[in-house]
Amino acid sequence: MFEYFGDNYTWNMAVNLALGMGAEIGELDDASGPVKEASRRGDPHAAEILFAAWTGLADRVKALAQQDLQHDRAYSAGRKFKRAAIYYVQAERMQAPRFPGRDAAFRNMLECFRRYAELTGQPVEWVDVPYQGTTLPALYVPAREIPPGGAPCMVHFDGLDVTKEILYLMGMGEALRERGVSVLLVDNPGVGEALRLQGLTNFPEAEVPASACVDYLEGRDDVDASRIGIMALSLGGYHAPRAAAFEPRLRCCVAWGASYDWGATQRYRHQSQDPRLPVPHYWEHVMWVFGQTTMEGLLATADRMTLEGVLHRIRCPILVTHGENDRQIKLAQAERLVAECVNSPKAELFVHTLRDGGAEHCSVDNLALGVDAIADWVGATMRELGQRPQDRRPR
Repeated sequence: MFEYFGDNYTWNMAVNLALGMGAEIGELDDASGPVKEASRRGDPHAAEILFAAWTGLADRVKALAQQDLQHDRAYSAGRKFKRAAIYYVQAERMQAPRFPGRDAAFRNMLECFRRYAELTGQPVEWVDVPYQGTTLPALYVPAREIPPGGAPCMVHFDGLDVTKEILYLMGMGEALRERGVSVLLVDNPGVGEALRLQGLTNFPEAEVPASACVDYLEGRDDVDASRIGIMALSLGGYHAPRAAAFEPRLRCCVAWGASYDWGATQRYRHQSQDPRLPVPHYWEHVMWVFGQTTMEGLLATADRMTLEGVLHRIRCPILVTHGENDRQIKLAQAERLVAECVNSPKAELFVHTLRDGGAEHCSVDNLALGVDAIADWVGATMRELGQRPQDRRPR
């Protein structure tokens, strides 16, 4: 992994993720000098220094985009709005939940992302999935070609701290689209707009929001209702298999990074004070995500997030990808997850090795490899499902 901030694993993850989304390394380097120094000296306010540096960079790039618009350079403006969105969202996700300025940074990200998509002609539709009297905000990316009866579609949930916009900029929507598969990128409860703007918190029963997404997709004429799958990354490595186990309409599943027993992982982190965390202020962030106010309540919820005794229910193809050098979740969790899918017709484990790359958590050190491995498997699996006439549902 590119270790821009030395041994600061959490910040290095953010840099690698930003670069994988399309950030310019020169811009990040120009803005991050003060942050590097704060990281080296262990400044307790380092995350705030990072916020000032990266939102300042975002403001500057956004201003350049607006200058382009004044000179009728719409496409160039869109490219700059994209980078501004990246810097806003990476600065925002690294702060404590109640940090002043976090809400404004998030809304700036949403605005810049939309301007980027509109000005560069991105094939994306903003949708609201009906859910328990409210909605789940989502981005729908159609397959490049929609055949009669509709295209297969993947529901893509977030992880612990990413958003649907991050997922889009990581390239999975485009990768699936080019392989004939549509994708619904969803801010499920506990992440993105669902948490920040609607107050929806996370919980173990992932099949509940997943079923709402299937209901929505079944109502679209451009979706083949017999070929709807689910995928998710990081913490979503629990959510996607859990949903597939309890929602039989999901016809394939991908865990982009395994999370077999999230409760055990949290208890280890709490006891060992493990510094290899996805975001600073980790425990504050996790309690916010799950709507908990005490560590006891959080750990009790986390203990329910295990796939033990569940995976035999999965009767669809499943892929688990995992990094050989994942420093957050051991490879053994991925191996156990696949081994217990005893009733799946195709349960496969893809390990990203140190030799080939993509070996860190969710392939953050080489997102292109992770995206291709998953998109290739999904494309092939959806074709296999489409060749089974008995599996296709009448519309």
